[in-house]
Amino acid sequence: MKITTPSQLLFIPLLSLMVSCGAGDDKKNAQAADQIQSYPVVALVSQSTTLETDYPATLEGIQNVDIRPKVDGFIERIYVDEGATVKKGQLLFSINAPQYEQLVRTANAAISSAEADVNAAQLQVSKTKPLVEKDIISKYDLEAAQLTLQSRKAALAQAKAELSNAKVNLSYTRIISPVDGVIGSIPFKTGSLVNSSNAQALTTVSNISRVYAYFSMNEKQLLDFSRNYKGKNLAAQMNNIPAVSLVLSDGTTYAQNGKIESINGLINTNTGSASLRATFSNPIGLLRSGASASVRIPQYLDSVILIPQKSTIDLQGKKFVYVLDEKGAVKNIEVQIMEIPRGNYYVVTKGLKAGDKIVLEGFQSLKDGVQIKQEVKSTDSVFADLKNN
Repeated sequence: MKITTPSQLLFIPLLSLMVSCGAGDDKKNAQAADQIQSYPVVALVSQSTTLETDYPATLEGIQNVDIRPKVDGFIERIYVDEGATVKKGQLLFSINAPQYEQLVRTANAAISSAEADVNAAQLQVSKTKPLVEKDIISKYDLEAAQLTLQSRKAALAQAKAELSNAKVNLSYTRIISPVDGVIGSIPFKTGSLVNSSNAQALTTVSNISRVYAYFSMNEKQLLDFSRNYKGKNLAAQMNNIPAVSLVLSDGTTYAQNGKIESINGLINTNTGSASLRATFSNPIGLLRSGASASVRIPQYLDSVILIPQKSTIDLQGKKFVYVLDEKGAVKNIEVQIMEIPRGNYYVVTKGLKAGDKIVLEGFQSLKDGVQIKQEVKSTDSVFADLKNN
């Protein structure tokens, strides 16, 4: 028969206690492991992108010419309609002004009279000259006859000038287009009395073969804009500005790209902004003077860090993201971003670098130092989804 010693009796309860404690620790560890939540994370990489900024703009044709009468009279006939395309030199209006026809007739009659006077004076000189040569009459008689002839010729020249002026005024009764373009509104109708002092123009001819898009930038935007493009002077910088696009009022993008050709050198003290002008070709006349649109300016960026907007936290005007350390614990850090977003993501200027891992979403209950289970998402899939949106 085996005899159990007192020491052996003491060891058995201790062993049972140790076994039960070990089992309890394993259970706690298993429960702690189960409590670690999983979150989607992505490893950041440097990539290239293009930022696009829209500026409200007003469109104007390269020429907007007000058509005004230069003489007084009644509109006799209107040869064009609103919206019609016209060529330079095409007849637009005729004005009934009989007084100018009468002035032409009067001037012609004055010329005939002046020519007769010149002929008479010339005859007198021709008759006086041989008499003076024969000392029959004084040479002063010849000089007087020559002065009379000179005076008659001057009167003839004046009559011809008056005829020319009368013909010019008569030509003003036929109003022609000074440029190629499109006819605007025509507020006057046939029979309306018009004159050169009318506040309203007969119409406007807009040359829209090319269109100017005028837009503005505030002082800060203008400084950033100038720093983005290299060049020794403003002209060189504008040459380096890429082609810009035009977003029409219906949200569609105009087929022809344009070019920024002018930056006003003066900042408006009332608005704090400067005016810029982009030019667009308009071969089919889709763009019209007075229309509204937006000029879209691209900015190309190389080797930048992009983060989804949904991965950021806004706190007192600052942006924060959750970054993972080497042990898998998260830390809330501040990041600085560019003012212009790129679709659904931000361009980070400070706070993150390539290789950092951030929590994508669902982090509302996270706190600093908490360990998480990582559901790693590929960069391509994350940013492909954003670009599709």
